[in-house]
Amino acid sequence: MQFAPRLQNVETSAIRELFKLLGRPGIISFAGGFPDPALFDVEGIRTASEWVLRHSPGPVLQYGATEGYPPLREGIARFMQAKGATVAADGLIVTTGSQQALDLIGKTMISPGDKVIVEAPTFLATIQCFRLYGAQLIGAPVDADGVRVDVLEKLILEHRPKLVYLIPTFGNPSGATLSLERRLRVLELAARTQTLVVEDDPYGELYFGAPPPPSLLALSGQVDASREWLAHCGSFSKILSPGLRVGWLIAGPELLAMATMCKQFSDAHTSNLSQAIAAHYLTLNRLDATLAVVRSTYARRALVMAECLRATAGEAISFEQPQGGMFFWARLTDGSDASAFAKRAIDKLVAFVPGAPFFASDPDLCALRLSFATADEAKIRDGIARLASAL
Repeated sequence: MQFAPRLQNVETSAIRELFKLLGRPGIISFAGGFPDPALFDVEGIRTASEWVLRHSPGPVLQYGATEGYPPLREGIARFMQAKGATVAADGLIVTTGSQQALDLIGKTMISPGDKVIVEAPTFLATIQCFRLYGAQLIGAPVDADGVRVDVLEKLILEHRPKLVYLIPTFGNPSGATLSLERRLRVLELAARTQTLVVEDDPYGELYFGAPPPPSLLALSGQVDASREWLAHCGSFSKILSPGLRVGWLIAGPELLAMATMCKQFSDAHTSNLSQAIAAHYLTLNRLDATLAVVRSTYARRALVMAECLRATAGEAISFEQPQGGMFFWARLTDGSDASAFAKRAIDKLVAFVPGAPFFASDPDLCALRLSFATADEAKIRDGIARLASAL
């Protein structure tokens, strides 16, 4: 068969390929970016499911509007308003996870050869998605305070990209959070250079201590003309359930209209049943209590992972202590290849993701990503001991 030429620019996900090795008995995995299913509010989701099927079975089991189920659009608007962002229900569309929102941005904005700036490192699926549409990806370095805005500005002025993609809060895989000062500079830069900035925010509610700075969307009112150059992607996958496949895209009217049209071609609309369950769940006032449990559990696991890394790996693995999210971003300090380390680790029945695939170019071969979200504390202690034995 002669496949589309655009497929020559992408590869299968390194993470998904790694999962093929995880069926071996006894494997402890720090590889996936999955929330812990033990923390899902099953009772709340069951209550919401039963309510919508009892009170409005016809509408929720029927086709629906591409823009989304109206009660959910209203619920998401209120959810965002509670986080300081001025959002109207008609200023967003519901997507099948936030990954579809990224795909719609790729479809509507990227032509073959367009330059797109992403963080280095960044979300692997975004690299794959934007490359599928022919983007030439340019990496902007990240430190403990998020993307280096001084370098980002130089890259924007040099390359005049079609858009900039950022995960400002508890980035995947970096775990970094963009400082308030840098957030305001990003917004000023977007307005001044008239460059679309895409803010991906699936992890912002997973903070361990004080809340992170407000989202770029929430801050955009402080920087003149920045809101029109901003798109915001959100999701309930990491805080409620990924199985519901409910996310959203907030953007200006023109981009939102084009994204809606493209979504019509993709899936007509996100499942009305999933949307209705999420919408009713938000009315039950259970999310705050659920998030409190998730935050405290992940915070403890992150501390245990850090303690175990220091105790067993010593100076061989360096890392920044995450303040939220689901990941450690670490490096082998002796300069060795993390991919080779990953193969030795598999032999010790522990898995992680080497860092190289998270770079659009010039990968850091010493880097690796460890997720603490799914393994309990006992497995973290055992798994890190196994990891250290593979060094």
